[in-house]
Amino acid sequence: MARYFTKDHEWIALDGDDATVGITDYAQGQLGDITFVELPAEGAVLARGASVSVVDSVKAASDVYSPVSGTVTATNPGLEEQPELVNSAAETDGWLWKMTLSDKSEIDGLMDEDAYRAFVDAL
Repeated sequence: MARYFTKDHEWIALDGDDATVGITDYAQGQLGDITFVELPAEGAVLARGASVSVVDSVKAASDVYSPVSGTVTATNPGLEEQPELVNSAAETDGWLWKMTLSDKSEIDGLMDEDAYRAFVDAL
């Protein structure tokens, strides 16, 4: 699966026109202990760049933006009982939602892993 990143510290893993979205390990580290995750509704139609989710931590609440446009097909059921999964496995089991892309060309505006690492290193 190809993986891309945003400047707002979201990641998206592509499998054809389907994708999984979450926040990066860097983002969860900045937030601290995650206490609650508000997820979008299944079937919600998302616009690229729109605030879709909120991650609450002991330090702050942070909006999560959709990296691309599409429709939510699933949300991570484990986060309701264990929001700390975002801390322990931000880029794997701590995913937030799955979606079907409506415009795959929007991926072109995102960073690959090397570009994202360079972006974070410059912060």
